[in-house]
Amino acid sequence: MDSKLKEKFTKYEIARIMGARALQIAMDAPLLLKISEEKLKEIKYDPLKIAEIEFTEGALPITINRPLPRRIGGKISPIKEDHVSDEELVQKEQQVEKEIIQDADQLGFVEQDEDVEDVQAAETTVAGEEQ
Repeated sequence: MDSKLKEKFTKYEIARIMGARALQIAMDAPLLLKISEEKLKEIKYDPLKIAEIEFTEGALPITINRPLPRRIGGKISPIKEDHVSDEELVQKEQQVEKEIIQDADQLGFVEQDEDVEDVQAAETTVAGEEQ
């Protein structure tokens, strides 16, 4: 095989191209080159040999698309972490709990008696954790 073709394609691509073309020839596809009857008899009408001849002559209109890795520009920067104190977290949790209870009350999921008890229980639990 020609060294230019080996530089242009990998051995796996060559095998795939020649195998695909040999299959086409075996399924009675027309030959892309005019090969003499003597030469065909010499290679015993072998589709793989015919495909190899067509490949080495450059008659196959096949292209190979190789996916290339994407380049990501710039350096990787460290992740910025927000430093939040425990007190701020507790305040946010209390605020979220109150919003949840208010939303549940508005939607009618909680009765009025349960709502007041739950808020008081949540406040005492949080106050006990802070101490």
